[in-house]
Amino acid sequence: MATSGRRGGRAVIIEGAVELFGKVGYHGASTRDIAAAADVTVASIYYHFKSKQQILQAIMVDILSEVIEETRSAVLAAGGDADRQLSALVRTWVLFHIRRQREALIGASEIRSLDEEGLATIVGLRDQQETLFRAVIDRGVADGTFGTAHPREAARAIINMSRSIVTWYHADGPVSPEEMAATYADLALAMAR
Repeated sequence: MATSGRRGGRAVIIEGAVELFGKVGYHGASTRDIAAAADVTVASIYYHFKSKQQILQAIMVDILSEVIEETRSAVLAAGGDADRQLSALVRTWVLFHIRRQREALIGASEIRSLDEEGLATIVGLRDQQETLFRAVIDRGVADGTFGTAHPREAARAIINMSRSIVTWYHADGPVSPEEMAATYADLALAMAR
C-alpha cells in the first residue's frame, strides 16, 4: 500500500530489510529505517507485517525453506550413491550460501534476535536441513561408503564449515563459486570417509 507512485509489496519490504539488516543489524534498524530502505511508507510495512520481528522471521523462513528445497532436490537428482549425494548436497549448500550471502548471514547472525515463537520455527527448519545431511551420511555409513565413527558430528561439522563461507567469501576473489563448492564437497567427503 505504497503512496504516490512508490512501489510496494512484501518482497520489496523484505529486500529493504535484508539490505538494512546486513549493514546495521536487526537491532540497529527501525521500522521507519526499513520503510526508507524499501522506498515504502511505514503504513505499507504494517499492512504486510505486524512487526519488525515478523519481517526478520519472514527473511529466515524464506531463506531456509528455499535452501531445504534446493538441497533435497540435489540429493534426489544425485541418485542412490552416498558419495554423489553428499557431494551434490554440499555443492548446492555452498553455492546457495554464496548466491544468497546477505540473507544467509542474517540467518546465521540474527537468530539471537528472534522471539520465542520465531526461534522455534527457525530451529525446526534448521533441524530439517540437518536431518537431510545426517540421512545421507548415515546411509553412507550403513552401506560402507563412509567410515566416520561420528556421523552426527560429521554432518554438523560439514553444515557449519560450509555455512561459514558467508562470513568471508567474495565472488570477485580468485576462486569461483563453483570451484569453492567443489573444494568443500571434497572436504566433506574426506570428513565422512
